[in-house]
Amino acid sequence: MKGKIEELSTEELEKSLIDSRNELRKQRFSAVTSKLENPKKIREIKRHIARILTIKNEYKLGIAEKKVK
Repeated sequence: MKGKIEELSTEELEKSLIDSRNELRKQRFSAVTSKLENPKKIREIKRHIARILTIKNEYKLGIAEKKVK
């Protein structure tokens, strides 16, 4: 997860979304099978995914300008 997701291009946003969803899947699996080191990590990942989806929706609606690198 990079620092400022608003500065990422659409391709980088898509890659970050896929990576975050995979990480969330791994964290949920490990929460069921064993004890987590950091239980708040799941919440942080879910919020990161929500931020990415919000930015993508803003691009779609024309609220924000797309970043192209």
